[in-house]
Amino acid sequence: MRRVAHWAPVFLLLFAWYQAAEGVGVLWLNQPAIAAAIMLGFLPLAWIAARALGARPAVAYGLCWSGRNAAWLAAGLALALAAKAISLAVGTALNIVVPAAAPPAAPAAWQAAGALGWLALATFVPSLAEDILARGFWSRLPAWHWSAPGFVLSTSLVYTLNHVYRLKNGPAEWFMLFCFGLLYATAFWRSGTLWAAVGLHWGWNLAGQSIPLGWPTEVVDPVSARLLSGLTHLAMLALVLGITPCVGLRRARPAPPGG
Repeated sequence: MRRVAHWAPVFLLLFAWYQAAEGVGVLWLNQPAIAAAIMLGFLPLAWIAARALGARPAVAYGLCWSGRNAAWLAAGLALALAAKAISLAVGTALNIVVPAAAPPAAPAAWQAAGALGWLALATFVPSLAEDILARGFWSRLPAWHWSAPGFVLSTSLVYTLNHVYRLKNGPAEWFMLFCFGLLYATAFWRSGTLWAAVGLHWGWNLAGQSIPLGWPTEVVDPVSARLLSGLTHLAMLALVLGITPCVGLRRARPAPPGG
C-alpha cells in the first residue's frame, strides 16, 4: 500500500462515510432506509479505496476467502450467538433485564424466517463495514510493524472512538466497546483473517436483534447491562486465547498493474 500521506485521507473518507449512515440517515433525516443505503455503499467505497492505495481489497483488509476462513466466520458466529443468549440469561437472573411487560404476539413461521433473513443481512453489512474500518484497514499500514498488544490495544481504541454517537453514554459504554474491540482484534490477530472478527461481531449483533423475536426483554439497569456485555466479551476473549493457535497478521501484497 502507498505512503501514509495517501492512506490518511482515505481513512478519513471511509470514517466520514460510515458515520453518515447514522448521522445523516437516522439522526438528521430519520430515514432508516437511507441509513441502510449509505451503509451498504461503504463496501464498494472500501473496495475502491483499497485499489487506489495499490492493494487487492481482500488482501488489504484481511478478507481473503477460503474454507479455513469460512470456518473461522462460522465458528465466531456460533460462539457469539451462544454467548449473547447466555449473557441474556445471566442478566435475567440478576434482574438487569426483565421479561417485556407486553410481549408482542408470536409471528408465524414464515414471518419469523423472513425477519431472521432480513436481520442477518442488516447486521452483517454494518459488522463487516466496521471491521474493515476499525481493524482491517489498520492491519496493512505501510511501514508499520505491529506487535500483538500494540495492534489489539490501538484498534480497540479506534473501535471505541468510532461509536461517536454513543460515547455520551458514559464510562460503562466505553468499557463495553473497548472489551468488544479487544475480542474482535485478538480474533483477527490470532486467526490471520478478518473473517474471524466479522463472525464474532456479526453473531453478537444478530443475536441482539433476533433473540427478542422469541424472548422479548426490557433492560432495567443499563449500566449493569453494558458491564455484563463487556465481561461476556472478555470471557469469549479468554476462550479465544485458550483454544486457538496464533497465526498473526500477514502483510498485504501489491496488486498487479491493471489487476
